Amino acid sequence: MKVLHLSAVRTFGGGENHILNLCSEINNISNIENLVLTVTNSDFSRILEESKIRRFNAPLSMKFDLRYTFKIINLCKKERVDLIHIHDTTALTLAVMATKLAKLPPFIFSKKTSFPIKNRKRTLYKYNHQNIKKILCVSDETKKITINGIGDASKLVTIYHGTTVNKSSFTPFQLRERLNIPSDKIIVGTIANHIRAKNLKTWVKLIDYLVNEKGQKQFHFVQIGSFTKRTRIYTDMIKKYKLENSVDLMGFLPDASSYIPQFNISLLTSQSEGLPQFLYESFYHKVPVVSTNVGGIPEIIEDSENGMLSNPYEAECLADKLIALSQNRELQQKFTDRSYKLLQENFTTRIMAEKTLCEYKKVLYGKN
Repeated sequence: MKVLHLSAVRTFGGGENHILNLCSEINNISNIENLVLTVTNSDFSRILEESKIRRFNAPLSMKFDLRYTFKIINLCKKERVDLIHIHDTTALTLAVMATKLAKLPPFIFSKKTSFPIKNRKRTLYKYNHQNIKKILCVSDETKKITINGIGDASKLVTIYHGTTVNKSSFTPFQLRERLNIPSDKIIVGTIANHIRAKNLKTWVKLIDYLVNEKGQKQFHFVQIGSFTKRTRIYTDMIKKYKLENSVDLMGFLPDASSYIPQFNISLLTSQSEGLPQFLYESFYHKVPVVSTNVGGIPEIIEDSENGMLSNPYEAECLADKLIALSQNRELQQKFTDRSYKLLQENFTTRIMAEKTLCEYKKVLYGKN
């Protein structure tokens, strides 16, 4: 079996990490050959250069760039692709466009966000295209939201992503040394690209509340993730609240999750999520979590049992929970022990790959 994975994003985030983990694990458990089509000069393309996965590139200077569409068609013919696994909405649009020009193999689409499908004719057509045989949802919440826009609900399957176990956490540098963070400071880490869904405005407001209103200056906040046009909003807020000494925006770092062991606490302030890879990685590295309760997050974190949850936008509530957790070592140990056990039993990339492989076989052969 040959599977062509489509990624049409320029940055590297949890969705792209999922592709990398999925292809690597499938290679370990089967004789399936995975091919990945990425955007020329994208972060993901550069990361794949160092992997054993066969990578192809296509330009994408605008959302409907036909050069990417023609590359899909050419690869399917030249490589005799059996199945196309689509990993983002732009790639889905381009793949559907390709069906107008050539006969393509069946599609599987991974729905990795909890955004509802918009009630627009073209959007509904795209998500209900006849070539899509399965839609793999990252969480039950994503499945629940997605079902409203899908005519055939039997296509929807929940497959949690998880993370790879027994991996190296080597990093090129130590955060404390590079950023001159004193040894008595508590490092609160966040990994999130600078996009609206991650709600980094609430992240800055939380820090402002802690430092300027509560006088809690024992924390140092490290944020890793690709800069975007929204970055200026956050840097302006940081300057406005005079938080420069409490915050470091690191931008994109290769293998960002390998820095998680250097965090004392992981923090997520998202307003919308599917189920972020950052949380799985924090479970694996035994770093306790404070997070918003959006998307599929409550499916893997129970408040006060293996992490702390708050409603989105509630900066003060998140800050108070952060303080409480930082002061209770016993609770931190409880959270990390339970989360690590939960991960090992339910949310590894091996489990994800095995379940995904079953769906591939169902689509192509009608069996497990």
